Amino acid sequence: MDSINQQQPEDNFQNLEGNEAWKKLKEMAEGVSCFFCSNIKTGLPFSTRPMAPEKIDDNGDIWFLSANDSHKNMEIATDPMVQLLFQGSKYSDFLNVYGIAEIIEDKEKIKELWEPVLKTWFTGGVDDPRITVIKVSPTQGYYWDNKHGNAIAFAKQLVGAALGKTLDDSVEGKLQV
Repeated sequence: MDSINQQQPEDNFQNLEGNEAWKKLKEMAEGVSCFFCSNIKTGLPFSTRPMAPEKIDDNGDIWFLSANDSHKNMEIATDPMVQLLFQGSKYSDFLNVYGIAEIIEDKEKIKELWEPVLKTWFTGGVDDPRITVIKVSPTQGYYWDNKHGNAIAFAKQLVGAALGKTLDDSVEGKLQV
């Protein structure tokens, strides 16, 4: 029996490196929440919580704000390896990123990343003494996306289903950042 990927009439694998990988990561992760996983190397169930990146910079680093007394900060201090799981839509834009997290106490960076809605968690505002910055430097990742947008991907699925063929607009691959 053939795998679904062998039934594809077109190539749907595209590994990306360097600048191309960073562009894909930024395109897929910007403005999207993720599951931030820490404690991933212990052999125990890892810790997961939803978080929203405040920024993805031109170096490919992903920036978050976090409380200095949070479980994730304590776990990062013990094990800096993290995994970020993004889902941009119901049918596409899936991204898995591994990286090294670093906790930074930089008031200027906090001010740069600050948004008023964050006062929900940091009631003291931008000067709340509990705020820290988490910088995640990606080491590798994997993405699942479509080539031409959700509308074309959906149309190809409908035509494929009607014809009994695998017509899929998907693309996936490794990200080496």
